[in-house]
Amino acid sequence: MLKLYNTMSRRKEIFKPLVDNEVRMYSCGPTVYWYQHIGNMRSYIFVDTLKRVLLYNGFKVKHVMNITDVGHLTSDADEGEDKIEIAAKREKKTAKEIAEFYTKIFLEDLKKLNIILPDILCKASEHIKEQIELIKKIEEKGFTYRTSDGIYFDTSKLEDYGKLARLNKKGIIPGKRVSLKEKRNPTDFALWKFSEKPGIRQQEWDSPWGIGFPGWHIECSAMSSKYLGEQFDIHTGGEDHIHIHHTNEIAQSEVAFGKKPWVKYWMHCAFLTFKGEKVSKSKGGLYTISELEKMGFYPLAYRYFVLNAHYRKPLEFSLELLREAQESYFKLKSLIQDEKDDSKINEKYLSEFERYINDDLNTPKAIQVLWKLVRDKDAKGKIRTIKKMDEVFGLYLVKEEEIPKDVLELMKKREELRKKGKYKDADKIREELRRIGYILEDTKDGTKIKRII
Repeated sequence: MLKLYNTMSRRKEIFKPLVDNEVRMYSCGPTVYWYQHIGNMRSYIFVDTLKRVLLYNGFKVKHVMNITDVGHLTSDADEGEDKIEIAAKREKKTAKEIAEFYTKIFLEDLKKLNIILPDILCKASEHIKEQIELIKKIEEKGFTYRTSDGIYFDTSKLEDYGKLARLNKKGIIPGKRVSLKEKRNPTDFALWKFSEKPGIRQQEWDSPWGIGFPGWHIECSAMSSKYLGEQFDIHTGGEDHIHIHHTNEIAQSEVAFGKKPWVKYWMHCAFLTFKGEKVSKSKGGLYTISELEKMGFYPLAYRYFVLNAHYRKPLEFSLELLREAQESYFKLKSLIQDEKDDSKINEKYLSEFERYINDDLNTPKAIQVLWKLVRDKDAKGKIRTIKKMDEVFGLYLVKEEEIPKDVLELMKKREELRKKGKYKDADKIREELRRIGYILEDTKDGTKIKRII
């Protein structure tokens, strides 16, 4: 029986989709103005793990993820410049070129981390019509008002506004972080923003209210409802989305569609931290997957590192901790490759594994079960059981392929160098092989080679 933690109720609930055996899931995707760092990627590994657990349990999953390529301003108070427009100026490119470039890198990172792609990847800029239609619905219900810079949602008219974050609206007063200006209430948010001077922005559209662009929150509501319907099962994101972005999505969607709850289960991933604080450029500890690769780390070692912490708990990051995780991952892969497939399933270990993954995706405990199985000398059915577990882990734990000829040639060259006493040169080849995904073990019966990625 699958149990998931619902942010709305603040407790684990038995998972039951709106339609038997079918799961409709929406995930907040990247704003593609820059590279996605490893903190961002932790959230996508969480989403992938959730999807894999649902599939493992026999559910049919329809997964939608957005690409924000317009409307995400530098301030959550609906102020500042559009992040895509800023990047276009900085790199002297068009907004479209910026979005396409960073989307391409994002998709490459997903592949490196063995993340299953969403069924639908939708761009905000390609769904302007849907966003305008949704704003019209909200307007018809009497929840909008106009200011000099846009069309806003009036949160004072919604009694349960902020229920996801459990906000105390009366305790929010205008100040340095919450700008009021022409807004009626500090929590009101933009549905449509007017261009200050039409023709200057690269991305702007005509609308019933004037030339401009959509607010960030309306994009997700419009795209999710287009592909998943006016009610769906799961909405995921980082924990930083709870108080503003997801709170505002709920408000506008439940007003527009008249459906409560709009989403049945809300699930959020905790931050990756560095020295106790959320990873950021100013604090350090902020890397991309490609940067980690240049330092000798494998993307799947980072995935293994992430899976060793529960998704709802902050995960402390350092290069040392990642290095330890990588060594553990390599050792695990090496031990598994020594096992022979006896065409059996070990029901004892698999049952324990399933108990943990179905308890709100408890991957740390599930990995402990995997290690127990690998180290159990008397256990039968190891390979088939590990393959089943890896349907959730996504770590390529069992690789069945021949060693390429060029790799074997390097191995042979290393042996020749060792025979000549040129150990430093031989060690360089060992490191080169390790860098491309192979480890060597010198035994009394000769040197053995194993694929680790």
